[in-house]
Amino acid sequence: MAIKANIVIDQGTDFKAVIDVVDTGGVVYDLSGYTTSAQLRKNYNSTSATTFTSNHNGIGGAITLSLTNTATSSLEPGRYLYDVEISSAGVITRVVEGIVTVTPGMTRV
Repeated sequence: MAIKANIVIDQGTDFKAVIDVVDTGGVVYDLSGYTTSAQLRKNYNSTSATTFTSNHNGIGGAITLSLTNTATSSLEPGRYLYDVEISSAGVITRVVEGIVTVTPGMTRV
């Protein structure tokens, strides 16, 4: 079962978040051999999605999500939903999900 974690993204800025994946006993999960995927959508039925760049550090059990400032500039301020999945040998597991709040930017360069 995925943990719940909400995040805030400032529109027009570079975004980066690190998620530590641990098992139910609190032991770091070895992500060697896994691939990661993560997307955010306006709602569950949205056909369009923004895909995070995601990678992991193998035995360290950390997944890094990122979006460029160009990607966050194209997001409308407001509430979105996201999740992060890991997969290996055809088995997909959702490790985290939650709400993304995109805050509007003020600076225009």
